[in-house]
Amino acid sequence: MDNEQIIRNAYRIAEVKDLDGWLAGFTEDGTFTDESIGVTYRGADRAWPVENFGRAFPDMHRELYRVYVRGDIVVVQLALQGTHRGPLSMPTGTIEPTGRRMDAPCCDVFELENGKIKRFDCYPSGTVMLTQLGLLGDVDAATGR
Repeated sequence: MDNEQIIRNAYRIAEVKDLDGWLAGFTEDGTFTDESIGVTYRGADRAWPVENFGRAFPDMHRELYRVYVRGDIVVVQLALQGTHRGPLSMPTGTIEPTGRRMDAPCCDVFELENGKIKRFDCYPSGTVMLTQLGLLGDVDAATGR
């Protein structure tokens, strides 16, 4: 597989919540950083975000819009989509299910080494996600518009 195919396959594995398969796609020292909360996962903990979002959004889908490849770097523009039907663990506590749908923009940057993920930096739009889930107020109301 070429680098684009490797990353597309990683998304497919995450979508079916194959945590062992997800972990197998990383180098031994590979990292997964959720830039929206500033947390880097290593080792078996790299499965935590996939598990957490899969529990919170059982119908979780990653809609891939554009994939850019330059050597061992792959950048993906996508949307995180799903219905919030389960608890979502966050650094500040657990968000109970809202029943609301999210369709939040995201940009992922992967660095590959020998066909495996060495570094995965995920930049989801946390403010869009939290607003869609009803957890952030109406910006127009807050600014007096």
